[in-house]
Amino acid sequence: MGERASAEGAAKEFREFLRRDWESWLSESPETATAVGLRDHDDRWTDDSPQGIARRRRHLEQTAEELGRFSPGSLGGADRLNLRLYRDLVESARQGLEYGNDPFPFRFGFPRNLWMPLSQVDGIHLSAPDVLMMQPRTTTSDYRVLLRRLGRLPTAVDQTLALLKGGLARGWAPARVALRTLPEQIAGLVPSDSAKSALLQPFAEFTTAVPEDERTELLAEAHRLYERELAPTLRRLRGFLEETYLPQCRETVGASTLPQGGEWYRFLVRWETTTELTPEALHEIGLNEIRRIRVEMEKVRDATGFEGTLREFAEKLRTDPQFAHPSADALVDGYRSLAKRIDPELARQFGRLPRLPYGILPVPEYRAPASPTAYYISGAAKTGRPGYFYANTFDLPARPSWEMESLTLHEAVPGHHLQLALMEELEDLPEFRRFSGYTAFIEGWGLYAEGLGADLGLYRDPYARYGSLVMDAWRSARLVVDTGMHALGWSRDKAIEFLRDTVAMSETDIIAEIDRYISWPAQALAYKTGQLKLRELRHRAEERLGPGFDVRAFHDFVLAEGGLPLGILSELFDEWLASRPPPAG
Repeated sequence: MGERASAEGAAKEFREFLRRDWESWLSESPETATAVGLRDHDDRWTDDSPQGIARRRRHLEQTAEELGRFSPGSLGGADRLNLRLYRDLVESARQGLEYGNDPFPFRFGFPRNLWMPLSQVDGIHLSAPDVLMMQPRTTTSDYRVLLRRLGRLPTAVDQTLALLKGGLARGWAPARVALRTLPEQIAGLVPSDSAKSALLQPFAEFTTAVPEDERTELLAEAHRLYERELAPTLRRLRGFLEETYLPQCRETVGASTLPQGGEWYRFLVRWETTTELTPEALHEIGLNEIRRIRVEMEKVRDATGFEGTLREFAEKLRTDPQFAHPSADALVDGYRSLAKRIDPELARQFGRLPRLPYGILPVPEYRAPASPTAYYISGAAKTGRPGYFYANTFDLPARPSWEMESLTLHEAVPGHHLQLALMEELEDLPEFRRFSGYTAFIEGWGLYAEGLGADLGLYRDPYARYGSLVMDAWRSARLVVDTGMHALGWSRDKAIEFLRDTVAMSETDIIAEIDRYISWPAQALAYKTGQLKLRELRHRAEERLGPGFDVRAFHDFVLAEGGLPLGILSELFDEWLASRPPPAG
């Protein structure tokens, strides 16, 4: 009885520590707090002053010290896993400090680098409009909180400016070619008509709970802040980027050309893939996958009756008007129609489905030219915010219909929305596991989900089937070009040419993707790494269980613990598989 009471006490103490530490970390990252539905910090931004960064570093060390008090032997199985995962996140964050990474340990995907805090795919100029739109906007009080945060944005931008200068002093600067659209992105936030700024979109509409006279007052205050403080600060940032920063950025593209860059890239490879695979090994995996997928591509090409080479077939797919949409609205409506076709089929593949709804919207204009073809932003059940799949309508001829089925499966359901919304609903897990995760699992699941298209009634058209192979080849090619540029000395031109030869993507997408990999080292490695692991586990389950294999049970198992490192997922899978009844006979 005493041992049981002792174990229960240890578990309670550990869970209380996790809760308290999570809340402390959210106070250090108000944007994350808003994203997960905690409203306590909706009027602030992350403090990137030297004092704020030092405070986060101290907190990271305190977290590590407190974790040392807990022994795996004193905890039950579930909390032993929680302890293992928390230590992994904290230790990775501590290692990242050596390369300028922010101490905050729970950011999805690419760790925020304080020496290079802005790029065309990451930074306050992109996150600020998203965060402002995430905030609840129901009452007058909600809008006043929003105004306070808006009024503090110039300070956050100035802190980013100081970080940029500090990075240059250390010799850390991004590749200039990838950042060429960055000044235009900043300019897109400050149009001459303030009503068109993405920063003021939260004030475009008011609920009936806000009286008319208060709407007028709130809107006037928002425009005053914009004209007097926000716009001048952002224009100053743009001027610094054009006149000082970009001229001092690197001509090279590989992370290995930075001080300690080779070590930083290997660190990021481990973080993003959750494996010990080397860049060279990942490069070869990518090449082997491309060779395998080419065989399938040739079969589909032949089924269409096309008699040219794969490269000629790819050119047809890039340019044939039959695959184009007449308008941006038609493209977005096409995605919405696909989602409605998929939704009712999900019950055949999953025993558990999320309660949180999702929507489909176009990528905002100011960020579209440098954005990927599509992306997803999580919702928050606590504040009633749905998830959103964003489709890029920039350069409409570059958005062919044959890629839409795979993208919907990846970004919406059964990909990111289904997985992340279910993860939020796992209320038995501590918050850090419900609201953070590992890119290899999350993006690996998204790519695995694309492979479920035929089971969900899609890929009936040979061009859509070919599109799914293009998407798979594209993620395989990421292993090749990312490691090529950042570890093996490839030029940007060589990487672009490799994608041209490998996939039927448009030139717009190819260039945007290569520039993304330049600015986001190693993140692109996670997709294929995770997908291959999930496919391996499914194959093992199918072989072991035979006719007794239940795809719904397998999918529910994979999603039951949230996002996990691939090695831990494999360990849990071995236990799960051993517990399943063997096939009869």
